[in-house]
Amino acid sequence: MWDIIKAIILGIVEGLTEFLPVSSTGHLILVNQWITFSEEFTVLFDIFIQIGAILAVVVYFRKDIFPEKLKNITEKSYIQFWLKIITAFLPAVVLGLLFADFIEKELFNPVTVSISLFIGGLLLIFLDRKERAFKFTSVKEMSFKIALFIGLFQCLAMIPGTSRSAATIIGALLLGASRKLAAEFSFYLAIPTIFGASVYSLMKTSISFNNHDIIILAVGFLVSFLVAIVVIKFLMNFIKKHSFVVFGYYRIILASIMFLWLILK
Repeated sequence: MWDIIKAIILGIVEGLTEFLPVSSTGHLILVNQWITFSEEFTVLFDIFIQIGAILAVVVYFRKDIFPEKLKNITEKSYIQFWLKIITAFLPAVVLGLLFADFIEKELFNPVTVSISLFIGGLLLIFLDRKERAFKFTSVKEMSFKIALFIGLFQCLAMIPGTSRSAATIIGALLLGASRKLAAEFSFYLAIPTIFGASVYSLMKTSISFNNHDIIILAVGFLVSFLVAIVVIKFLMNFIKKHSFVVFGYYRIILASIMFLWLILK
């Protein structure tokens, strides 16, 4: 029973933080200080709850990412939409293959998370503290060059605590995207990025599991999916009237608490 409760808690954490610019990896690293499974099973469990979260994106944005009719799949606008997503995804593939193992070994710790949370919080506050003129408001208006640069910004999220969504949102804002587009493109880009990272991690995982493990994985997956759906809807409504500044302050407060905890530990 305790394992199911842990799966629910971790699923909630993943669903709440994966798409907000606050770092899901950072939060999971922190929560895993007190709530965790065996080291090998934790890797597998984290993969499943991330897949649950990304399925929420597919469901919520299904009208944007899938054509209304199958025959429309060859339309130029639809093809260009996905080519821009793939273009933005490529830097993560290259740098991920080169540095993922090193980063996982050397940087996955509370100190790195604290520093990344703090710096990312300052950037969010600085970049989005006031209204700005936007250069583009839709993926259609975005060039392939802009998509590539946003993808390069996303690579900063390889550092734990940075936040994949925060990195892409900050990059998109700096390059001239509207607040709504910055959030939407972060969601779209999450699909190949998280799915690809999950497949890569699964390929390296040789753990076997029993019926009990399957139940735990299923609970975490379902909870993450349901919570992520709610969070996505909340964020898309929130940014219609508010900036990302509040998330910047949250990151700074959390980082400060972590610094204090590390000092007193």
